[in-house]
Formats: sequence, C-alpha cells, structure tokens
Amino acid sequence: MLAYTPVKVSPEAAFLSHFDRELREISAAPMQKQGRINPERSMTTLTQENLISLLADIAGADKVRTDADSLETFGKDWTKVYAPKPTAIVFPKTTEQVAAIVKLANEHGLALVPSGGRTGLSAGAVAANGEIVVAFDYMNQITEFNATDRTVKCGAGVITEQLQNYAEEQGLFYPVDFASAGSSQIGGNISTNAGGIKVIRWGMTRDWVAGLTVVTGKGDILELNKDLMKNNTGYDLRQLFIGGEGTLGFVTEATMRLTRQPKNLTVLVLGVPELDDVMKVLHQFQSSMDLTAFEFFSDKALQKVLARGDVPAPFESSTDYYALIEFEAVNESEMDQAMQMFEACMEEGWVIDGVISQSETQAANLWRLREDISETISEWTPYKNDISVVVSKVPPFLRDIDDIVSREYPDFEIIWFGHIGDGNLHLNILKPDDLPKEEFFERCSKVSVWVFETVQKYAGSVSAEHGVGMTKKPYLQYTRSETEIAYMKAMKQVFDPQNVMNPGKLIDA
Repeated sequence: MLAYTPVKVSPEAAFLSHFDRELREISAAPMQKQGRINPERSMTTLTQENLISLLADIAGADKVRTDADSLETFGKDWTKVYAPKPTAIVFPKTTEQVAAIVKLANEHGLALVPSGGRTGLSAGAVAANGEIVVAFDYMNQITEFNATDRTVKCGAGVITEQLQNYAEEQGLFYPVDFASAGSSQIGGNISTNAGGIKVIRWGMTRDWVAGLTVVTGKGDILELNKDLMKNNTGYDLRQLFIGGEGTLGFVTEATMRLTRQPKNLTVLVLGVPELDDVMKVLHQFQSSMDLTAFEFFSDKALQKVLARGDVPAPFESSTDYYALIEFEAVNESEMDQAMQMFEACMEEGWVIDGVISQSETQAANLWRLREDISETISEWTPYKNDISVVVSKVPPFLRDIDDIVSREYPDFEIIWFGHIGDGNLHLNILKPDDLPKEEFFERCSKVSVWVFETVQKYAGSVSAEHGVGMTKKPYLQYTRSETEIAYMKAMKQVFDPQNVMNPGKLIDA
C-alpha cells in the first residue's frame, strides 16, 4: 500500500480545481439534504463530555451551555420550519477565542452555526443537526469612535438599536433600520446584508461597513479594508463576507460608518385605491423630493394591526392599499412641497385620503401601522417570502403572484407589505387555524415554486434582505445561474475547505 503524503495546495489552485470539478458535476450531482452534517465528520472520537471541556478551555466554563432551554433558544431563529437540535452553545468573548473554536471544529470534524439576535427568516441561524452554536452576545462592545471619520468599531454582538443610540449620543445617525432593531445584532446584519425601511435613501448594511475582522473556515483571522474610504488594491474580500451568512467565516468585529442626523422626519400615510397608483405616487413625490422611506401595505395587513386595538386607524375611509412616505421637513418649503404633491395625487385620483404627522409621537404611531404587521401576524404562523424586482416591474409582478396564490389556494389569507420604494415585497401566507403546521408548509412549498418561477420571469431575487439559509436554498437557481453557484461553491472551498462554517446554508458544499 502506498503511503499517503499530504500536499499543500495554494488557495488559487484549490479554487480553480474545485471550480472545474463543480462545473463538471453540478448538473449531475444530487443536492445534499438541507443542513445535514456529513456522518463521516460526526463526533466519533470526541465524547460530549470531552467536547464541553475543550470548549470551556477556550471560552471559560461559564460560557458553555448545554441545558435544554439554552439549546432551544440559541438553536433557532424566527423561522418555524426546522426544530433546533444543537449539541452545545458557546459564547466567545474575543476574536482569538472564535479562531480557536474554528480550529477545534476543523480538528474534530465539528459543524458551527453563528447566532446573533436570531431574527432571521430563512433558517440561516438554525442548528438542526447537532451543530455547535457560536453565540456572539458577549462580543457586544462599542469602541474606537472617530468623529472625524464618522466611524465606530462594534463587536459582532452589538444590538442594532444599541449602535443607533450610540450614534445619536454623538450627534450622528446610523440609518439601517428595521422592526427587529431592538434585538438583531450587527454581525447578523452584516452576514445577511440587512436592509430595512430606509434603503431608498441610505442603502443596505453593505454601504455602511468600513472594515471587518473575520475568522475564516480555516481559523485564519483577516483584517479587511482597514476602514479605508478608498482602497483600490485588488479584490475587496470584505464584500464576500457581507451577505455570506457565515458560510465563509464569522464576522467578529466591524467598523461602521455613521452620517448626519436627519432633521424633522415627517410621515405621510395615503390611501391608494389601485396598485399601479402606488407607483405613480412614488414617482410624483420622488420627482421633487428626497424621500427617506416609501413603504406600502395592503388593507388586510392594516386590519390585522388595527384589530389589536392599540393603534388607531389613520383616517375614516378605507382602501385596498396604503403608502407610507417619510421625508425631512427642514423648513416650511419642504412641508409645502409635500402638500402640493399630495394634492396633485388627489386630483389625479391616485389617492383618496391621507394624514400627515405633526409631531414625533404622531410620526411614530403612523410608522406602527407598517412596522407592527410582522409581529401581529406571527400568531398565524405565516409562510413568508421576501422577494424583489426592479421598482418599475413591481405592479405587474405583484399582480401575477397574487393571482397565482388566490387561484390555487383560495382558503389561504394573503398579507402584502414591503419596502416598495426599492422593489422589495413581503408575501405572507397565513395558516388557517384548522390546518396542521406540517401540511400548511408542504402546501406552501408548492406555492413557492410558482412564486419563484415568476421571480425568475421578472429577473428578480428570491431573497431581497433575509438571506438564503435553508428555506431559500432549494430555490437559489431562480436568481443565480449554475455558473454563479459553481463559483460560490468554489469560494466556499477556499475559505472553508472542511465545511465547518454554517454547513447546509446558502449552498451545499
């Protein structure tokens, strides 16, 4: 028998070799089961007791948990499709500890799942197959504020709202915002390139990341971009980890950019009779004003929120759709301009009623009409689709989807809302009370195929801002070509050759 001699292969050669192989096999190889860990990499030589001891040596005995409550809490995100089943939860406090955990995983064939605020909607942070959950709750320090550069360094576990409040204390503003800002973490936001309600003005999380510290799947620590505004020295590896869902490596620290505080944010809520009219209203306002948000929601969504009894209706009349517009009213001229646009839309018949905030409290209450939707409908176990197309295609796209779901599943209630100003729509199918969850999800999976075929028809995205995880992974080909997916797999092989980083998410290695 010939002796096996390991050969050191450069990352470049590994990439090319793996990519060539992927191109040859991608059409023939069956997909692995979602989230499955290779049985050959299970803990055959490492007992549970030894594993806990090794993790405790790295992070401290008080930073490793195996109790049932912790496994349940930290092993899942907001999705309800997969039951959590992690082996242990570990809470590192430093980048070096994360690197040590990754090296341990490589040595013993373990799988790691990152855990932030666990507010994701694609099962990207679910540990369903005995993985080790790496929770970043203790890496929550904000340091190194630089007033000149308008930057601040954050641990991966910093809560989004924590950063927003810190920026406000410095007289500045962190603009990425969404309903889960009070619990989502910066590391998770970066890993899914979170967007939210201000994208139309300030863009996605990606636009605010000045620099990153990451631990790759091999346990290497990389300092990416070094917070530079201009850095044209080849590949920007930072961008690979933004939106990478922890599959190439874990973000441990980030330098985030801040901006000036907006002044006198004012909110308009308009009743719009036709979907096409929503886009006409958007065009009318954008033609002369810089909007900070443009949201929409259906009357069915509004009625769910109003039924709770703690938010009043915006006005007496009702209509099929509503638009929420936010803008800066720095002086009277901006307010006058907004009223002129409103009156023009009324004259055209695009709007039948409206209300404008006169204070911060009123603005916050109007925002609740939109932001309370997700929490309100959660009791119906909604099947969610987070999809996008270019803004101009929104009306025909939405009509096509609505027709499909209404025709095929008339017993399902459909709730629409979303960031329509940037082409991002949230389709929510509510589970009937008398239908078991498993049967509901099975029926909705058939809906998803039709939905994503329509997404492909309009050259859209199957995931606009919540990532791919496990729930969207089977549908990735509706947005990405086979060649793109092959390149993605090849990059995964370079950064994480043993597939220890969030395996089974985004792509199958």
